[in-house]
This record gives sequence, C-alpha cells and structure tokens, in this order.
Amino acid sequence: MTKMSVDRRHLLRVGGAMSILGAGGSFALQLAAAGSAAGQSAPDYKAIVCIFLQGGNDAHNTVLATDTDTWQRYYTTRNIGEEPIALMPVGTAAAAVGSVSPVTGRTVTLKSTEAWGGVLPISPITANPVPPGTNASSRTFALHPVLGPLQTLFNAGRLAVVANVGTLVQPITKAQYVAKSVAVPRNLFSHNDQVSTWQAGAAEGARVGWGGQFGDLLASMNGTNSLFTAMSVAGNAVFLSGRNITQYQMTTATQPALTVTAANGTSLFGSSLAPSRIRDDIQDTTNANLFSADYATVVGRSMNSATALNQAFTQSAVTAVPAPAAYTNIVTGRVEANTLATQLQSVARMIAANAALGMKRQVFFVSIGSFDTHDYQNTNQPNLLGKLAHAMNYFDGVLGNIGGLNLRSNVTTFTASDFSRTFTSNGDGTDHAWGGHHFVMGGAVNGKNIYGQYPTLGVDLGTFKNPDMTGSALVPTTSVDQYGATIGKWFGVSDANLATIFPNLQYFSPKYLGFI
Repeated sequence: MTKMSVDRRHLLRVGGAMSILGAGGSFALQLAAAGSAAGQSAPDYKAIVCIFLQGGNDAHNTVLATDTDTWQRYYTTRNIGEEPIALMPVGTAAAAVGSVSPVTGRTVTLKSTEAWGGVLPISPITANPVPPGTNASSRTFALHPVLGPLQTLFNAGRLAVVANVGTLVQPITKAQYVAKSVAVPRNLFSHNDQVSTWQAGAAEGARVGWGGQFGDLLASMNGTNSLFTAMSVAGNAVFLSGRNITQYQMTTATQPALTVTAANGTSLFGSSLAPSRIRDDIQDTTNANLFSADYATVVGRSMNSATALNQAFTQSAVTAVPAPAAYTNIVTGRVEANTLATQLQSVARMIAANAALGMKRQVFFVSIGSFDTHDYQNTNQPNLLGKLAHAMNYFDGVLGNIGGLNLRSNVTTFTASDFSRTFTSNGDGTDHAWGGHHFVMGGAVNGKNIYGQYPTLGVDLGTFKNPDMTGSALVPTTSVDQYGATIGKWFGVSDANLATIFPNLQYFSPKYLGFI
C-alpha cells in the first residue's frame, strides 16, 4: 500500500476548491443552470479566457497564406495520399456530395475538402512582411472554409491572428536547431510535455501555470471571493495553478452532487433542525486533531463559497445569458452537442456575476479536443474547427450584451494548443510538429491583423531550402512567453512580474506583440 503525504498547509491551500464529498465545488454545480448574475459590472473588471485545443491543432489548415508561391507549395504537398488534406483555393464553390469535383476530378464525399468550398480570404490592415524564401511581392491570407464566423469577427476588428507561436527558450533559427547550438524546450513533440510547457513554461511535472500566477498577483482585487479568481470548466489544468491560489473547478452539470439542506432548503430527513445540525458538525473546527480541524475549515470555506455563488446567481438578470444555438456537424450535417460552447456559456454566466461577487480580475480555462489528427483529418479537424468558430462567435455575442452591458472590451479570449502539425501529410492526417498560428478575440484586441511573422512554407526540395521549416515542422518565430506576456500586460500584471513569470522573456524582442 502506498502512503500519501499531505501536510496541513497544502490541505488548507487546495481545499478551497473542493466541496463536501467531492472536488470541484460540487455545491456550485448549479452554476450552469442558474444563469448569469445581475448588477452593474465593475468598470475595471477584466477576464482572460484560454481556449485550449487539445491534441495539437493543424495550423497549416487553419490560417493559410494564399500568395501564388506559397499556395503552390501548400497544395502540392498536401494534395496527395489516400485522403488528400489540401483545402480548395479562394473562390472555389462547394461541390455537391457524390459529384465529381471540377478542381480535382475526384468524387466528392462527406469528408472531402471539395465539399466545403474554397478557403475564406482575410485582409489584414497591416501587410505581413514577405520572409526570405517566399517568392512573392506581397502576401495574402485566408481561413479554413468552416471558420466563417471567425472571418466575420476578424473583419469586424475583434479578432487577430498571431503567427507561428511556439514554445521557445530563446530565439532560434533553423540552422541553430539543426546544429543543436541553441537550447530548446524539453521533449518538443511530446503531448504531455508541450501542453505543460505551453501552460506552465516547463515540461510535464510543472506545478505552477502562468494563468495561476496572474491570479496570485491580482486575486487581492477580488476581496473575500478571491477563491473565484482562477476557474476551470474543463477539469484540472496546470495553466490555472498558482503559488497561492487554487483553481476553482466548475462543471456544466445542472444539479449539485449533494445538498445538505435537501430539495426545499428547509428540512432534511423530515427534520427542520437537521440541516443546521449537519452543517455545524461538518464545520466543527474544535477537534483536538489538527488535521481534522483543518479539514473542517476547508469544507466550511467551500460551503460558504457555494452559498456566495448561489446567492449571486439569484439576481434579477440571472437568465440574461442565453444557451448556445444548436451546432450542426460540418461533415455529417447532423445536429450535435458543442461542449466548448457549453463551457463558454458557464464562463459567461460567471462573468455576468462579477458585480454581485465583487470580482475585478478572473482567469478562465476551457478546452476542446482531440486535434491529434494522425488519421482522418478531413473528418475530425473541420468539425472541431467548426465547433471552435461556433463557440467563439456565441461567446462574442453574449459578451456584447450581458445584463444590458457590452463586456467585450473587458474580456480577452485566446487559443492555445500542444503544438501544430507537420506540413507534409501522412496520407490522411498529420503528425506532431512545433510552431502554429493562434486567435485572440475581444473588444480590446487590435483586430483585423496578423501579428508576428507568417513563415515561408514548403519542405526542402532541390534548390529550395526553407529557412523557417526543419523537416516538416515550423521553427517558431514568436514565443509563448511573448504571447502570454502581451495578454498579462493588458490584464494588469507589471513588467517586473511578467519578467518573473516568463523568465525567458528577456531574450525576445519585442517583449509585447501589440495585439492588445
């Protein structure tokens, strides 16, 4: 039998995020059903929301360069194999399933890229520089054909793209990577290690994430309800783990796991006195055993927090946050659940409760997966990207009117993922790679632009030597440190503290990317 060592300090620290007989605030499971809280938003309220794309999203089919030279390399490389994964050019009409594609001459199936039409053009306000190795006078860009809602948000100026982001120790070139002359993060192509490095700056085993550290620094602004500073709707995430605060895990369930006061809130087992007696027993801190006393303190704190949530969620505007519209699978045409949209509904409800709870700064984590498209990429990635676009568009719409207030400028939402995927196809999918492209959304975002250098694409072939790609993986030109620090600076974290949270930030210039 293995013994687990738990000290009192650790129990008191983590226990605030637990509720009686269960982790994750089981009394607060009513959150998703209760709706958003009413009241006026604090003028200086800010929240950041991390959408983690679990498994490693293929960024090459998410944000595309469409200048002639780049597109030819992209299409030639990906239009191969049993199930080619190359998307259709801008302006290509969607072909009917069962017909013969006028572009490729193949029969169009449900999972064929011909069925979705051409990629959706976007026009950044500022021209992205043409990098060495790309034979073009200027560059043009597009999004995957299922990302129509994000194209609309981009054109409206509330969405930006950050290009070629990845985990880095310091700036590195392809030549330096090949020569192994510059340090790189541990286990570059390992899911677990790169998830951890994205969220916490170190390989698997890291215990403190940068979202949690933001919370450490700003939780005092939330007063007595600081327990709600870092909140996950997607289970435990190292991103939200701080040195002092502990993430509070919500769920989208509609009922609590246990209610001490029974259904009507006034009796238990037929007794009107039983609820208060049980609460007294549970929260009794007079036990001579210090561990038991500490446990009672933790449980009592959790119960009080649940009470605070339940009270906040009975305000007059509690039903202001609508449910997401039905989602239709882009591949099958069938209506199905979009768990990411449901998670963001819970986040929106918590944001709506900020005034009632006295919150000023909050960090949220949601996720969707799996983007690990080694196989069946044409079936899996389009549907996942469709859900991402559907959920982000829903969230933007909700934030535009929470209790009569437009909170878009108070909330910044961003994507993250383990890594991107290989530029080459394995026949019907892609493998683990490195740098990729990400979205940042919000009213404070300097949208309709691409930040960072969009790279040269194409594997080395003949006289063509790509300076940005080693093998079939992009060498990142923007670090996660720059990406996170830019978000943190908007959130209110000082330059000095950002330098501590992101110790490698000192090696990168500029430190802040300007997308917000």
